Amino acid sequence: MSCEIFREALSARLDAEPGPLPADQVDAHLAICPACRSWSARGEALRRAMLVRAAPPVPDLTAAILAQAPPVSREKWGLRVALGLVGLVQCGLAFAQLLGMDTGVHGGGAMAGHLINESAAWNLAVGIGLLWAALRTRAAAGQLPMIAGFVLVLTVVTTSDLIGGQVTAGRVLTHVFLVIGLGLLFAVHRQHRARREPGPGRADEQYEPAPAETPGSGGALALARPPARRGRHQQRPAGRHHAA
Repeated sequence: MSCEIFREALSARLDAEPGPLPADQVDAHLAICPACRSWSARGEALRRAMLVRAAPPVPDLTAAILAQAPPVSREKWGLRVALGLVGLVQCGLAFAQLLGMDTGVHGGGAMAGHLINESAAWNLAVGIGLLWAALRTRAAAGQLPMIAGFVLVLTVVTTSDLIGGQVTAGRVLTHVFLVIGLGLLFAVHRQHRARREPGPGRADEQYEPAPAETPGSGGALALARPPARRGRHQQRPAGRHHAA
């Protein structure tokens, strides 16, 4: 039997396919035929060279990438601590009002006590909201419209009551903490946006395609920049049937 049939069986063995001869017969032939042993060794080396390749040399760009990367923003606690202190003061004023201390409001009536309790409950809720925004800065965006509207209406009403003598100057001064809290709430919200923390809808944003760059204009970050995602309205490539 010629070596061609054995080499065909050896080729099938290299490809993990069934060959034309049994495995024991092929092994017996390899034991007595140095030409087929050499052919089998060359075939295994060729297959290994095709499957396993050395990694191409890549320059180390770690230092250049770190030099061009923006600095990590540090957490700024000053505004959050100040907002928390204003929230505590607001809660303290509300508790003082609930405990029946002097509110500085003149006049009375059947509904006066209930209105005072409603005002105290609202002020307590505002204080708790400011404390929560100091702990979770993402909540500041949702509270801004409500507290800003409250401060605007309260300013108009308080000015009218102060002119009419229905409220004392001491009571008006307690509203200063609410105005300060609104300013701090806005500052905390701006700080939160500057940090670019991920929000619930960030995963659904579509990224615009990156502009074409000339060779060498991207710097060291060009190799590390991920490809831009397609937008919603960008045309998809045609399928095999449509391309024909």
